[in-house]
Amino acid sequence: MDIGVIMFPTDQAIQPMELARACEERGFESLWFPEHSHIPTSRETPWGGRPELGPLPEEYWRTHDQFVALAACAAVTKKLRLGTGITLVAQRDPVWLAKEVASLDMLSGGRFEFGIGYGWNVEEMRNHGLDFKLRREILREHMLLIKELWTKEEASFNGKYVKFEKSWAWPKPTQKPHPPILMGGAAGPKTADHVAEFCDGWMPLSGLYDFDNGLKQIHDACRQRGRDPKSVSLGMFFAAPPAGDAMKGLPEKGVTRVILPLPAAPASTVLPLLDKYAKFI
Repeated sequence: MDIGVIMFPTDQAIQPMELARACEERGFESLWFPEHSHIPTSRETPWGGRPELGPLPEEYWRTHDQFVALAACAAVTKKLRLGTGITLVAQRDPVWLAKEVASLDMLSGGRFEFGIGYGWNVEEMRNHGLDFKLRREILREHMLLIKELWTKEEASFNGKYVKFEKSWAWPKPTQKPHPPILMGGAAGPKTADHVAEFCDGWMPLSGLYDFDNGLKQIHDACRQRGRDPKSVSLGMFFAAPPAGDAMKGLPEKGVTRVILPLPAAPASTVLPLLDKYAKFI
């Protein structure tokens, strides 16, 4: 398996460029950044929609823009793959998002991994004018438009929520037909169908979801769409450092990439943990 790391890149933590250089020097396969545009102080929605998780950590509202941070990382590395874990696609304008991804993929020399997800924070979405209940359907149409923009010289889209007249848009991604699209989160029937329809892989969070059942649903959805289930790559984010044999059985399940967590902390804390993780490689 490939081993990568994920961290909230904040104004108080080791900065993205130093972290990226350190990851490449130690042989990590990839570096991933999550995103939130802001966190409303009302805190109506529990962290992850799960009250048992407790108070929301401060890094959620201190994070850099993930594409700006990853572009900075691309400028100081040569081999490290750079990913979003995840991008809140329904909250973003899909036309600008398509251009950001394509630009980053080109500027990095084809090293970008596009992790996407539906999101959980109702009030954050509300501030973006997004109906929480429609986020899955809107994400789907955004992604279908984005793929048109990446792959067609003249792109257009006519959906229920998105209307886009025939247009030119460059650059196109360096990776062909486009960077890998990787769905995060639990895989219920609708998510499984979305993975089968427009994603290249699935990367859930270890310990929070039923991986085996989710994988079965994705395989079923692929067969219903006439797609080979083996064409869906499998990765896994870890919310906490893995202990014991936590990763031992993953290769047998088809998992080819594991992403280990780093705290949003200064270099004095992060770099020793990177050294410890490097032993997994």
